[in-house]
Amino acid sequence: MIEVRNLVKKYGDHVAVDHLNFTVEKGKIYGFLGPNGAGKTTTMNMITGYIASTEGDILIDGHNILEEPEAAKKKIGYLPELPPLYQDMTAKEYLEFAAELKGIPKEKRQGNINGVMSTTKIQNVKNRLIKNLSKGYKQRVGLAQALLGYPEIIILDEPTVGLDPKQIIEIRDLIKSLGKNHTVILSSHILSEVSAVCDYVLIIDKGKLVASDSPENLSRVMSGANSLEITVKGKEGEIRKALDLVENIEDVVYHNSIVPGACDFTVKISGDVDMRENIFFALAEAKCPILKMQSSNMSLEEVFLKLTDDRNQTGRLTGSEIFEDEKEEEGEE
Repeated sequence: MIEVRNLVKKYGDHVAVDHLNFTVEKGKIYGFLGPNGAGKTTTMNMITGYIASTEGDILIDGHNILEEPEAAKKKIGYLPELPPLYQDMTAKEYLEFAAELKGIPKEKRQGNINGVMSTTKIQNVKNRLIKNLSKGYKQRVGLAQALLGYPEIIILDEPTVGLDPKQIIEIRDLIKSLGKNHTVILSSHILSEVSAVCDYVLIIDKGKLVASDSPENLSRVMSGANSLEITVKGKEGEIRKALDLVENIEDVVYHNSIVPGACDFTVKISGDVDMRENIFFALAEAKCPILKMQSSNMSLEEVFLKLTDDRNQTGRLTGSEIFEDEKEEEGEE
């Protein structure tokens, strides 16, 4: 649905977006992440045609955003971080105005407006002036505007900013439901939100793409191996002896445990083989009961911090290259 090719945006000598390349497939929810000043909003503004790029091309369902702006923009619904609301209009008046601007046929306009008001749950405030609405309801009115005309692509820049916990959950559920019929790009600083909602994650830093994959794959690959964290009751030597009998274990790292009479280990397993049953039976036979066993994959927060840390500024990675870099580092060690 979206193809970004060699995208560059310069403001004088400052490069806000630096030769960015990625594609967005139909019917998926994408999380767009990066530190403040990474170029997320600039990129979103270029994708929507709000600002022009310095170099590169953006294709929206095959239409170049600069050469065929009308055809491209019809495919997009956009909610900026600060929704462009007219404060002296009622919510309904604003949506009627936006529907007319979007060229929605007059006979379909009212049904469309009623539909997006129902979806965003603003029917009860439709006749109130926007300036008198809470931050949460203003955000919902902005989202309703983005949904008008039911565009194939929905771009949301920080859609849950300023919302209370209940509203955040409702908006998350709404975004999930939108993913069934739309392609959604979601920018957010709340990484748990991205993990819960998104099928795919794009991470940029200093205008460059540093990772693109599913949250699960990023967590697994950045961990460097298939790893388990286990807490086992017994003596370290006995536990290690039992684990030595289990195939596909690459390494066993001991940690001091806060549980009396127990040991903590990180067990690294080669490949993607699930060795939990084998480990269970080996330790059970050694009469060393397992008190805890869980995967040690990185959280999205940890992945984000690792990829955008100053130590990684010279080594930008995308997709499977992350795994190759991890293997090279292990070889050097």
